This record gives sequence, C-alpha cells and structure tokens, in this order.
Amino acid sequence: MAGGAMAGGGDALRALLRAANALLRQRRYRAALAVIKGFRNGAVYGAKIRAPHALVMTFLFKSGSLREKLKSIAQATYAHSRNLAYFVFTYKGLLAAQGKKTPFHSFLAACIGGWLVFGDNNPVNSQIIMYLLSRILFGLARLAVDKGYIPQPRQDPFPLLAALVWGTVLWLFEYHRETLQPSLQSSMTYLYEDSEVWHDVSDFLIYNKRTDSK
Repeated sequence: MAGGAMAGGGDALRALLRAANALLRQRRYRAALAVIKGFRNGAVYGAKIRAPHALVMTFLFKSGSLREKLKSIAQATYAHSRNLAYFVFTYKGLLAAQGKKTPFHSFLAACIGGWLVFGDNNPVNSQIIMYLLSRILFGLARLAVDKGYIPQPRQDPFPLLAALVWGTVLWLFEYHRETLQPSLQSSMTYLYEDSEVWHDVSDFLIYNKRTDSK
C-alpha cells in the first residue's frame, strides 16, 4: 500500500513537470516568464558575486566575533541578491508592459528600476553603483571613438589613465581620506599605513598586527 502511494506520488510529480514544461514552451507567456527567470537569475548572480567578496573583506578588515562576521556576510549577500533580483524584475517587467524595446524605453525602464531599487545610499548599493560607473565611463569613451565624436588615439591611452587613477586615489587617501568609501579606506590603510608598523618578526612577516600585549 505504501509502495502504491509512492508510485502515485511519482506519477503526479511527473505529470506536474510535463504541465510546467508545456507552459514554459508557450510563446504567449514568454515575456512574463522571462521576467520571472530574470528575477531568479538576479538573485543567484547577486549571491554568487557578493558572498565571496563579503567573506574576504569581513575576515580581513572587520573585527568582532565569528557570529557577528557571519551575520554581516549573510546580510550583505542577501541585500545584493535581493536588490539585483528586484532590479531585473522591475526592468524586464517595465519593458514587457511597454510591449516594445527601444533605446529610450530601455534607458527609462532602467532609470526607474535604479531609482526604486538602488536609490537607498547604503554600502552595498554604493559599491554596485561605483562598479557600474567605472565600466560606464570606459564604455562611453569607446562609444565616442566608434561614433567619431573623438579621434582614435594614436597611442594606447591606458598607461596615462592608470597613472592618473593611482595618483588621484593616493592623493585622496593621504589628504582627503574621508571622501573615499570605507572599504577602500580599509584596504589602503592595510597597504600603506599598517606596513609602517611592526615590533618583531611575528608582525613583520607573519601577521599584520600583534594580538598580544607584549
């Protein structure tokens, strides 16, 4: 009797999967289903990107108990995953509602999504926006060259860009540190200030800072 119940349950599950697969193949539902899968992909990608970054940054630069650190990692991962899922859902949902996709519609839908989802100025959103901003500037520079708005450089401008970026960030760190994002301040403090402090071999080569009171 138990075996029959299990077999019946298996048949019901297979029937449910067949019905779901049939629904997914319906073209009339494709736009709505794409919005749902976009939500899923946003959540998964956000978690995959944020979890390892939060893990490394938390254990390198944050103090506190193991429980507090794990909680901080979980909160950052959840916020990134949730916001990216909400944004993709909003963007694709607005495009589906408009019924067509043009450059203006894409820009407007993304602006609305950015305002609603990423408008809160918090550490996770700030990092995402800065990440995008750097790539936007590169993309706009390449687009300007492709469209002929600015001439093709005769030499690779990247060495000059690298020099200006590093010169600017170290100038800001040394003289206007408060203008930099906290995580960047922590990274640069570790590199450029903590490297000036040591007492013996233990905190010169093995550890960054001594944990005892010697």
